[in-house]
Amino acid sequence: MLTRRTLMAATAAAPLAGVSGQALAKTPPGVVVMAKQIDDVISFDPAEAYEFTNNEVNANVYRRLVSPNPANVSQVIGDLAESWTISPDGKVFTFKLKTNAKFPSGKMLTAEDVAFSLQRVVKLNKTPAFIISQFGFTKDNVEAAFVAKDPGTFVMTLPDAAAPSFVLFCLSAAVGSIVEKATVMEHDVGGDLGNAWLKNHSAGAGAYQLTEWVASDHITIDANPHSVVKPGVRRVAIRHVADPSAQLLLLQKGDADIARDLTPDLLTKVKAAKEFTVTASGQGSTMYIAMNQNVPELQKVQVHQAIKWAIDYDAIAKNITPNQWVVAQGFLPPGLPGAMTAKPFHKDVAKAKALLAEAGYPNGFSITMDYISQAPYGDIAQAIQADLAAVGIKVTLTPGEQKQVITKTRARTHQLAILVWGTDYFDPNSNSQAWCENPDDSDTSKLKILAWRSHYVDKELNDMSLAATKELDSAKRIKMYQDMQVKFADRAPFAMVLQKIASAALGKGVSGFVIGALPDFTKFSDIKKA
Repeated sequence: MLTRRTLMAATAAAPLAGVSGQALAKTPPGVVVMAKQIDDVISFDPAEAYEFTNNEVNANVYRRLVSPNPANVSQVIGDLAESWTISPDGKVFTFKLKTNAKFPSGKMLTAEDVAFSLQRVVKLNKTPAFIISQFGFTKDNVEAAFVAKDPGTFVMTLPDAAAPSFVLFCLSAAVGSIVEKATVMEHDVGGDLGNAWLKNHSAGAGAYQLTEWVASDHITIDANPHSVVKPGVRRVAIRHVADPSAQLLLLQKGDADIARDLTPDLLTKVKAAKEFTVTASGQGSTMYIAMNQNVPELQKVQVHQAIKWAIDYDAIAKNITPNQWVVAQGFLPPGLPGAMTAKPFHKDVAKAKALLAEAGYPNGFSITMDYISQAPYGDIAQAIQADLAAVGIKVTLTPGEQKQVITKTRARTHQLAILVWGTDYFDPNSNSQAWCENPDDSDTSKLKILAWRSHYVDKELNDMSLAATKELDSAKRIKMYQDMQVKFADRAPFAMVLQKIASAALGKGVSGFVIGALPDFTKFSDIKKA
């Protein structure tokens, strides 16, 4: 086990030492030191991990049956699966496994490990389990539903037919990671299926294995000696550095190889420096304005449209969030299957005023808007406040901590609110369900996500979203989501504003690091260090 003392020696410096300006050695060969905010981690058990950092690390420690095709994100390709077939009724999926995946123990990954891993997710029923259990899997039926037919054949039987692409994309999520049954069960305590042990250990067949995690301090992963994928560096040490300026200082001094959380102004500085490079990728995170349909002034479609036409999206992206957020106006941001790349709205004061007059508000109205009181939300809120004032909507800004704003919107007591939604898994249903489905608007509803939180009930969109999960033809299914987004843009009480851009600054001689559209699609194995 790598201790904190040996970690310090291996990575050459602690973040505080680098910030203080002490002379520190460069990071050693074969080791990449990454400066990043990592205080979100709760557990590394893939059946439980549901935060950004742990899902990213697990993507490099574990493998899954399938993964999205980088060349065409509307398709999935095999990871552990060599091939698969689907029964005509859409219920039975049979996977033939590759024969080259090995755990750090040296044992071959088999269908028994696959069946155990997916059964385990449903049995433990931790936060991300819904991604798998939503197909009707329960503790009672899961052992019959997930079966190892032989060492190289895994069979999954759904209780009810579902769109194959929907099922496969959910299996590509982080919760679909395959663990080594024997190792996990050696650490079973009181029937927890190894959950306590896997919180800070790993049992995967990925390119790396988890060596050590000290909460809010560091994460260290080392190469899996039996991995079929040979990583470019033998160790990745992720250091918790909360301050973006401190991250940049460590990069400049050579005490970090990669900085992950630089602000737009710092990224501008890095791009101007010849010794550094910047890699970036659009993420499945959307910033939007929610309009609570419990507020009389916000109930008419013309008001929804007026607010959307009042906003100067391009000015916000250019002046407030360069290198960090870009304009995106669909509920599926670019990079996700079925994404809407069109931008139907731009600032048009005359059109917005005309729509307000048509709605019965020729002189506008007064309203409050909640927002998270940290950068860049404050500046964005002020810009939107000014844009809406120009068309007659007088906005009182109500800042709060993130948990306060989220709690208020979950209680449905907001009027307007600036919020961020991150895709739970790569299938379009993750977003269409959130924004379009609200079959029960009562306080006792079982589906209390975005549409419900703003009292938005749209039977047509609700039914279209449900129907898309049953469409067996993948191309037709993608077209359904594209059609839904056109209708959504026209009438939904949500103004889709920006898409998150994740960036990383790479030090001299570092290459091959590519950020994925979701945290759990970011791979470290291609990182090289001269």
